[in-house]
Amino acid sequence: MKKMKSIIKSNLKWIIALISLVLFMIIIKNIYQQDIASFDNFYYHHISKLISNRMTPFIKIITNLSSAYVLIIITVLFLLLLKNKRPGILVLINLVTIFLFNLILKLIVARPRPSDINLIEELGYSFPSAHAMISTAFYGFIAYLICKTNLNKSLKILYTVLLAITIILIGISRIYLGVHFASDVFGGILIAISYLILYTNIVEKIKKGPKS
Repeated sequence: MKKMKSIIKSNLKWIIALISLVLFMIIIKNIYQQDIASFDNFYYHHISKLISNRMTPFIKIITNLSSAYVLIIITVLFLLLLKNKRPGILVLINLVTIFLFNLILKLIVARPRPSDINLIEELGYSFPSAHAMISTAFYGFIAYLICKTNLNKSLKILYTVLLAITIILIGISRIYLGVHFASDVFGGILIAISYLILYTNIVEKIKKGPKS
């Protein structure tokens, strides 16, 4: 039992990555089989109850936290303000990679967006949600970088929780605004988790350098 626990603990991130990938594939399967409407309708039914003239401007601000120009500005700030350029370069590579990955997935699945509940205009395919997928990978990687700093544990936890809340709110905002189905958002977050685990593992290996 102890040996099993040790194996699970040492491979936990890969177990999470595998589970996320499997769930992502299940969502795609259900989309192709047109067997996911009840799932999407359930989440939209509850989130749509929040729609109001006061809430919508706030939601638009939240959703813009994963817009291209905001993410590019944050990336540029990393490159300009940090003396050590390596984190900024890694943030840039991460952003470009996840953007291209999302684009490829959208073209493969080619799912139309919701057509009659949009509070804002969006173009392109629906699955997976670019805002959900890219924000998870982008802000998730920033959380990873923060955890690697010399900040005290309390601040690391605080910043990580704030970034996690940001990711969740961005996902909710896409459903609220009617530009994505709930399954688009869940799918985007799930595949981004698998990607992020792989990307951070590659970063760790590069950091350690080749074994002698």
